[in-house]
Amino acid sequence: MAPVAVEDIIEAPVVSKKGAGFTNGAVQKPTLARYDANDPATTTDLLVEIIERDGGVIVENIISKELASRIKSELKPYFDTDMVDPSGFFPHTTQRATGLLARSEGCVELAMNPTYINVANKMISSTFTYWTGQRQETVTAKPIISSSVGFRVNPGGRQQGLHRDDADYHTRNCDMPMMLGCVTALTKTTAENGATIAIPGSHVWGPDRCPYDHEAIPAELEPGDAFIFVGNLYHAGGANVTKDQARETVGIFLCKPTYRPAENQFLMVPPEKAKRLPPQAQRLLGYGICRPSLGFMEYQDPMRVLFGVEDEETVDM
Repeated sequence: MAPVAVEDIIEAPVVSKKGAGFTNGAVQKPTLARYDANDPATTTDLLVEIIERDGGVIVENIISKELASRIKSELKPYFDTDMVDPSGFFPHTTQRATGLLARSEGCVELAMNPTYINVANKMISSTFTYWTGQRQETVTAKPIISSSVGFRVNPGGRQQGLHRDDADYHTRNCDMPMMLGCVTALTKTTAENGATIAIPGSHVWGPDRCPYDHEAIPAELEPGDAFIFVGNLYHAGGANVTKDQARETVGIFLCKPTYRPAENQFLMVPPEKAKRLPPQAQRLLGYGICRPSLGFMEYQDPMRVLFGVEDEETVDM
């Protein structure tokens, strides 16, 4: 179905808890639709339809509570040793873990979750038809990981600024969606302890429309539940106003597979070889940051981490 912006809806019938949250024929603040991954009625087509309409959907029980607990244990040492984000994008009370498929076997299992992968394959695979001489060919490529990041939002953490994840790719409306995110709860996440907030319908807004905090609602989750959303949905990490609850989640973010070099420069010219090259050559290979933050390494500029480069193009993150 075609996406419908929330602000364009004037009236709607009464809906169940799985609907968009409009009741009694009057416009009210929308809710996020919620489905159970274990329910046979929760099909890929249904989830895609809801995401296309609202920009995101909550999927309960996308992984087991046991797997969520295992991932929590595996990421604890990385959360505990994370550095404060000097850029301020992440509050100083937020601790992060990156490169998760190299650090957590549970996250490898999560990244291959069939519910998420099936939705991603349908929404952000790339199909292209082209000519080779007089022969026409059509190819399809599946999504790849853009980033894999765990978040621990500690008590006292302020809310992030509302943003679109795909801003890193300098996307335009005609490019969207080119990312899909799956934020899975490792602990109970509530409005009070910093659950992700989002503005349903904001994925169809034009580039000139500004998001406001009062338009956003929390994606409250139990351990093992997930919030799946397109990269052009305005969202943010919520404020943790509790005194003793840390909110922990894991985000697996996929992008269209065409957003990468034709020749894999990081395999052809790995860091141990690239460090002998001038900074300009290192950046041509892709080791630098595309502002605002595309190409980070543990939320730092790889040019600084790998090569010790400090110049006018170094990005503080």
